[in-house]
Amino acid sequence: MVEWLVPFLAAAATGALSGWGVGGGTLLLVCMTLFLGVGQREAQAVNLLFFLPTAGISLFFHRKNGYLDKETWRAAAPLGTAAALAGALASMAVDVSLLRKPFGIFLLYGGAAMLMSGLRKRNS
Repeated sequence: MVEWLVPFLAAAATGALSGWGVGGGTLLLVCMTLFLGVGQREAQAVNLLFFLPTAGISLFFHRKNGYLDKETWRAAAPLGTAAALAGALASMAVDVSLLRKPFGIFLLYGGAAMLMSGLRKRNS
């Protein structure tokens, strides 16, 4: 009856965390794959759908408030789009079990880097 409650709470929590700059999309991926039994490819697709409206709204408000560097955006958008498409195609061609370990290592490295950065700032 309340099968939707845990996914809803996970999406709400990760959405709030991403609003604070924590990386809610990555947390959503981890939550879906580890706790909700969603396959990695499906979780990545949901994560992309979760990200696109957020990025669009952020882009709109950054532009409106004058925080958008147009030259950087013009240079980064085509390359970023091409890299995203290449990565999506590559991920569909590779077995999912090969993607899990590098993704886990990436998460561990990213988390450690954030912790170390926070500790350096705290000690400064």
